Amino acid sequence: MANTPQSKKRARQAEKRYAVNKARRSRIRTHLRKVEEAIASGDQTAAQAALQAAQPEIMRGVTKGVYHKNTASRKVSRLSARVKALATA
Repeated sequence: MANTPQSKKRARQAEKRYAVNKARRSRIRTHLRKVEEAIASGDQTAAQAALQAAQPEIMRGVTKGVYHKNTASRKVSRLSARVKALATA
């Protein structure tokens, strides 16, 4: 348990950051799920629109420190490849 005033404050701040990051991660996962569902349905225009909405949200997670840059880039790259494959299929 935190004893000093400084450690008590840091514990409060960590709790707030945890809540913010948790909400942001959840929002990103929701966007990712919408893209996955659109890909599964086979609707290329819906998948493209969902990806367009998800991409800035994922990258915002990078700038806010929720995801690593390479992780976000990998996710976006793989999703866009799958959406692009819908056009040929």
